[in-house]
Amino acid sequence: MGGRKFAVLLCAEDSEYVKKIYGGYFWVFVRMLEEEGEIWDLFRVANGEIPDDEKVGEYDGFVITGSCNDAHGDDLWICELLNLIKKLDAMKKKVLGICFGHQILGRALGGKIGRASSGWDIGITNVYLQSSNIITSLKLPASLSIIECHRDEVWELPPKAEVMAWSNNTGIEMFRYGDHIMGIQGHPEYTKDILLHLIDRLLHRDLIKESCAKEAKSRLEANETDSEEWKKLCTGFLKGRL
Repeated sequence: MGGRKFAVLLCAEDSEYVKKIYGGYFWVFVRMLEEEGEIWDLFRVANGEIPDDEKVGEYDGFVITGSCNDAHGDDLWICELLNLIKKLDAMKKKVLGICFGHQILGRALGGKIGRASSGWDIGITNVYLQSSNIITSLKLPASLSIIECHRDEVWELPPKAEVMAWSNNTGIEMFRYGDHIMGIQGHPEYTKDILLHLIDRLLHRDLIKESCAKEAKSRLEANETDSEEWKKLCTGFLKGRL
């Protein structure tokens, strides 16, 4: 009898820094989510590695990562990922979406996504948790801090989905769809150093202004994230304990 199997659907290219320090984003997620006896596999979906129907059946759960691409775009791999999400939903597979993953889940399930009217949200943000069975069972506080790095958001929830958290910047920081799908806008898997290097990359590529980078770095220095609580929430959901 083999261990439970999970897969990371990687939607980003690994940065040189993350490759050097962590071995790649896959290992950043495994470090947060892996428990003893589990098997974790990687599919680089942004490079066209989409698991086929037979392969999908082998897994207990999937994690969809962040990306530099827009979840509202129509690249071929994004369209293939949308189709895969619909299959995973029909099969009632556990799916956890992070940042881009959260947005693409919203889109695949019938919600609306797009650019955030408030612009980039980079740094550490307080999100406010909607009272729910999950929050109660984990004895979580009314708000949690999380690293954010996004300029898109879920505008409208898919039908039958429920908001689990919001922030002053973003109305849908987290949502749940049935018992099997959950999206989180922030990055529970990130460390401060990963975000600091990402801010420099965004600045270097002229995607953010110097003033935005300075503000994001000061927000990062002034606050801490509730990483242990997020770990409990993500692992508990993915492993079906909630």
